[in-house]
Parts: sequence; structure tokens; C-alpha cells
Amino acid sequence: MNDAPAPRTILEYGLSSGNAGLVQLLGLCPLLAVSNNAVNALGLGLATLLALIATNTVVASIRRLTRRDVRIPAFVMVIAAVVTTIELSMRAFLPDLHAVLGLFVPLIVTNCAIMGRAEAFASRHDPARAALDGFATGLGFLAVLLAIGLIRELFGAGTLFAGAGRMLHLPWLELTAIEHYRGFLLAILPPGAFIVLALLIALRNRWQARRAAASTHPMEAA
Repeated sequence: MNDAPAPRTILEYGLSSGNAGLVQLLGLCPLLAVSNNAVNALGLGLATLLALIATNTVVASIRRLTRRDVRIPAFVMVIAAVVTTIELSMRAFLPDLHAVLGLFVPLIVTNCAIMGRAEAFASRHDPARAALDGFATGLGFLAVLLAIGLIRELFGAGTLFAGAGRMLHLPWLELTAIEHYRGFLLAILPPGAFIVLALLIALRNRWQARRAAASTHPMEAA
């Protein structure tokens, strides 16, 4: 496949230039709804990452067996089966986390990034590249979701990964960053999610602008 993208290009697109959370602004519902702390963000981000990898791999594997007129329904069935498997596994092995995330785990099915990558990439490339694309896209989404969760929890409660021992069985992740902190309520409330996301987008755009300026005027940047 001569026109197949290189692995580095796939990774760069999923993590940076085509980042689902900061550039395409896809999956904003979980980004804003469950990112009030780092544990929730990490849990849903990992579930989305697994869903993207599995969905892309399966779609790429059956792409030659699926007729064009039933391709989208077939992809939806694959995504639903993968997400259902992830939800049942989470309910069995991480019940406390599943109880907190609730409806947002099955709502991964509606994440436009998953269907978008299945149609735009996985249906046109081999399973290995499709799996890498799912990994890159999922990791980029996880990074943004976790960054928002960390910032909101730190400023809102002065802690990091509070509840990780109970919900993820990882007590060593729990950290009290600011002792006797009274909290900043706005950071935990829904408007805080919009503010943090806007700041992250602004920082990324600023970095991109400076990078572009440096490449255009290397002597001035030096």
C-alpha cells in the first residue's frame, strides 16, 4: 500500500495536529462532564482509548468483507459491541469507578471520534496502521481529558487522584498537593471545565503560532 501513512505521521496527527479534544473538539460531553477530578478523567480516557484501538482494528480487518451500503451500520455494531464489552468489564472489575462514571461509559458509542476514525482511516488501511491510529487518537484524547481533570481537581480540592485506591485499586496515586486547602468551587463546577478547556486550546494555539513564526523567521527566533 504505497499511499499508506508512516507510523510517525499517524502518531503526530492523533496526538497533535488532529487531536480530538483540542483541535477537532470531538467528545466534548465527557471532556466537560466527568473531568471534575483526575480519577474520573483517567478511567473514561482509558476506556475510550481501548474502544478506539479495538474498533479500528476490527473495522480494518473486515473492511473488504463489508458492502458499501451496509458499511456504516456494520461499524456502529462493531463500536457498540466493543463499548459494551468494556462497560461490562469495568462493572465487573472496577465497580466503584463504573458507578461514578455511570451513563458516560456506554455513551462512548456516540463519541464522534470513534466513528470518524473508523470511517476515515480504519476502513481504508491495514489492521496494524488502524490500531496505531486508534492508539494515537485515544492517547491524545486521554491526555486532554486527564489534563483537564488534574487542573480542576488541583485548583478545586487541592488533591490529585483522590479516590484512586477505592476506584482504581491504585492507592499510591493519591496525593494531597495542598494541605488544609479550602477549595475553589468554580474549578469543580461545570463552568470550570469550559474555562480550563479554553485555556488549553489557547495555549496550544499560542504554541503553534510561535512554532510557525520560528520556522518562517529562524534568525528572528534565534
